[in-house]
Amino acid sequence: MAEVNMVGLGLGAALTLVAVALHFSKGTGWSPTTDISQELLERRAAAVPETDFPEPMNRAIGGGGGGVAAGAVAGGEEGAELEEGGEAEAESGPWDVPDDEAETFEVEFVKEGETIELAENETILEQGEDQGWDLPYACRQGQCVSCAGQVQDGPAEEYVVHNDQQMLDDNELDEGYTLTCVAYPKSSFSIETGEAP
Repeated sequence: MAEVNMVGLGLGAALTLVAVALHFSKGTGWSPTTDISQELLERRAAAVPETDFPEPMNRAIGGGGGGVAAGAVAGGEEGAELEEGGEAEAESGPWDVPDDEAETFEVEFVKEGETIELAENETILEQGEDQGWDLPYACRQGQCVSCAGQVQDGPAEEYVVHNDQQMLDDNELDEGYTLTCVAYPKSSFSIETGEAP
C-alpha cells in the first residue's frame, strides 16, 4: 500500500510540473494596453470651460476662485498688498490692546450661571474656554453661526466689537445676536451662549 501512495504521489507531482511548464512556455496571451489616462485628462481639461466657482474647501461667503482681481485686496486684510504694490492698512481694534492696558467688563453667562470679568482684548469664546466651559464653536473665524450667543441687554454692537463677522445681518445684531469667536467685549452685559438666530 505504501508503494501505491508513493507512485500516485510521484505521478501527481510529475503531472503538476508538466502543467506548470506548459503554462509558462505558452504564456498567458495577455499584453498590457497603452496607458491613455493622461491623454484623457488633457482632452477633458480642454473640453471643460474654466469657471468662477470657489476652490474646494473654500466655503467662505464671497470667498473662492473668482470675484477679486489678482493683486487686489478685500478691505482690511492684514499684510496684504494693494494693486499699486503698497501695504494694506490693517484695521486696529481691541485685539491690538496690550494685556497690561486692557480694560475689563463684568459679563454674566446666563446658561453657565456665573458672572466673570472679561478683558477687552480677548474674544468671549476664548475667555469662556479659559474658565473651563465647553462653549459651542466650529470655524473660529466668524464664518458660521456655531458659536452664536445672544446679548440679553440690547443690540449686540452696543456691547461687543466684532472682528470680521460675516454671518449676522443688521436685524440679527439689533436683536442681540453675536458670534462669540470674533466678539470682543466693550461693556458689561449678560449673554446666553448657544443661541443662534
